[in-house]
Amino acid sequence: MARKIGLVVTARPSYARIKTALQAIQRHDDLELQLIVTASALLDRYGSIVNYIEQDGFKIAARVFIVLEGENLLTSAKSTGLGIMELATIFDNLRPDVVVTVADRYETLATAVAAAYMNIPLAHVQGGEVTGSVDEKVRHAVSKLANLHFASTKGAAERLIRMGEDPKTVFVTGCPSIDLAAGVLKDPDLNFDPFEKYGGVGAVNELSDGYVVVMQHPVTTQIADSRAQITETLEAVEAMGLPALWFWPNVDAGSDDISRGIRIFREKGRGTKFHYFKNMEPEDFLRLVFSSKAIIGNSSMGIRECSFLGVPAVNVGDRQAGRERGENVIDVAYDAEEITRAISAQLRNGRYESTHLYGDGKAGPRIADLLASARLGIAKQISY
Repeated sequence: MARKIGLVVTARPSYARIKTALQAIQRHDDLELQLIVTASALLDRYGSIVNYIEQDGFKIAARVFIVLEGENLLTSAKSTGLGIMELATIFDNLRPDVVVTVADRYETLATAVAAAYMNIPLAHVQGGEVTGSVDEKVRHAVSKLANLHFASTKGAAERLIRMGEDPKTVFVTGCPSIDLAAGVLKDPDLNFDPFEKYGGVGAVNELSDGYVVVMQHPVTTQIADSRAQITETLEAVEAMGLPALWFWPNVDAGSDDISRGIRIFREKGRGTKFHYFKNMEPEDFLRLVFSSKAIIGNSSMGIRECSFLGVPAVNVGDRQAGRERGENVIDVAYDAEEITRAISAQLRNGRYESTHLYGDGKAGPRIADLLASARLGIAKQISY
């Protein structure tokens, strides 16, 4: 019988990070996909991805609403608890043979706890990586609850083993988001009008002379500083004078402060060359980034996918502290002048050589094959 794979997608980047694995699972003769969509992935405010998922030919087995409004530490903690309760019910109904969870968000932790306490084997994608913020704690906690590990890099796999995970359960698959980037490199032209296709708000600029992409999320351990942090980036990007395509922050605690900072900046008549989007189809977003002069902010996109695409990245702050990175990244503090200098340097540097640090573009099929063939179990001990 085909193994039932309960894969949980929680947010707009999670879908891009797992899409090719979903495709490979759906095509695999020995696997049955049970796609569960939850949290901010369902909410229009943060760029719902349900339409994109269905357009790509996936059937959603369950939709789970768990996000409490507020975007603060209390609502994040409570949403995690609600996620455990609701996902446990879904797992009880669907009876998956394996649950797959991605990365390091609070919904990822809720998924892992629910599966572990229901004696369902758990596979974790992107474990063993190092970053800042609460994500670091969550990622390693999920790894300790997981039974199979699909690491994006060799370094991540080595860390998992040093954490006591059985080497027989740790596999270097690469990151599925690199699969999408590899596809885009075969056809990289910006073959759509982002303003016409995705709407958004703000200036409609001519992009042929160059533009930057900006994506900055809150740092959950520094939420009191979120407003000040985004203001520094706004000031720096405006000073460059280039059109900027700006993406709204994710649902993490501190998101409201970042959104408020952006709105106040706009209300003062600032950022006249900025245009703001909620979301895009993953491939369209990658083409938009590939055609840009640089990406600015603190998304792992600048480090992960952009290392493969060769796009210059200015990484602001310590949200990605410690993450393995290629030569395309310049790290800066939350300081407008420092950010401006780094953007100028990246504009002079231009395109970088593509690196395969996070994969070679074949992660999705590897993950599907491992889900079909790996030995499943729920018991585990620290490996010495």
